[in-house]
Amino acid sequence: MKVIERYILRRTLAIFAASLAWLLVIVWTTQVLNRLDLVTSSGQSAATFFTVAFLTLPSVVPVIMPFVIGIAVAQTLATMNADSELVVISAAGSPRSTIIWPILIIAIIASIAAFAINNTLEPYSRQKMRTILANANADLITTVLREGSFRKVVDGIFVQISERLPNGELGGIFVIDSRDPNLKLAYRAERGATVKRDGGNILVLLDGEVQRQVANGDVSVIRFDSYAFDLSQFTNGDGVPTLFPKDRYLSELLEPDPNDKFFAKNPQSFRAELHTRFSEWLYPIVFALIGIAVAGDARSFRETRLHPMVTTLTIGLLVRWAGFYASNEAETVPAYTYLLYAAPLGMILLCCWFIATNRVMELPTSWIEQLVSIGQKVTDTMNRLRPVAGKRA
Repeated sequence: MKVIERYILRRTLAIFAASLAWLLVIVWTTQVLNRLDLVTSSGQSAATFFTVAFLTLPSVVPVIMPFVIGIAVAQTLATMNADSELVVISAAGSPRSTIIWPILIIAIIASIAAFAINNTLEPYSRQKMRTILANANADLITTVLREGSFRKVVDGIFVQISERLPNGELGGIFVIDSRDPNLKLAYRAERGATVKRDGGNILVLLDGEVQRQVANGDVSVIRFDSYAFDLSQFTNGDGVPTLFPKDRYLSELLEPDPNDKFFAKNPQSFRAELHTRFSEWLYPIVFALIGIAVAGDARSFRETRLHPMVTTLTIGLLVRWAGFYASNEAETVPAYTYLLYAAPLGMILLCCWFIATNRVMELPTSWIEQLVSIGQKVTDTMNRLRPVAGKRA
């Protein structure tokens, strides 16, 4: 590797590492805050909370990796352009590959790392998290549910108890089950108790009724002397956490268990996740090529009204959104599987065409004007707020 290539590699890698650290802290913090209810609502210890927080890291890294690559490439090339380094490299007769290869090396390594994390660390961490959440959820009624307050057990299930009786029973139990959009269930019981059975908690309802409302609005009421309601909504009958396609290892997606209840119910979701795993690793390369196509040429910044980083991230975000959209839709519509590959591969070919023909990739003029206008409004607002903040201080 030439000296200039090592120089570009070192600069890009330094910005990549710094950007990855800061962006990872920001995104991870938001994920951790979303898990605060594990302590506040489920009564779990701080150690459990930090364990879950740590387990969210593998799922965050592959998502932010492409954006970090885009930031590193755009910032490195923009700085070199501002310092006239790109002009010197071009004037010295160096080919464009001198700039492209160091960046592609980092992008390829990042892509391989993202693929490895997606198929090893992320499934492991998701499965561990499912187990922790299942245990916390199963203990919700027996430990921390307050009298007279509704608490969400899982999405679509809410439970309320009126009182805790001296003999350990519960009085005035009300359960809402709206997980099925075509069927709403409301359970009401005079009393009840929680019983452990087969590794899970069962809420036994005594002397009550259940109201069933179907999609057309018809309501039926059924009275019962006793009714067993499973509290372990994240577990199946044998106490093992229910694993969704995102929680599975690559081998399980390639050869699903035909006896798996989740696979039998929706096999397309497994195929969609498999194709998502095989296409998402391309996005670090996509963002790197976008950065090169946007800022890889020596030119004056007077020619553009937007910083290359803004252009790179905007174009990359549009492509990444197409990938997210295709991944969600492919779970029910197999035709969207083609879009999973078309989005990154099409953008790679487009960027290669821009680079090969020495063209500069830019946003439409109308988009640039709107972004500049928004940025100016934000700047004006900040300038107006500074004197006010200074007076209050």
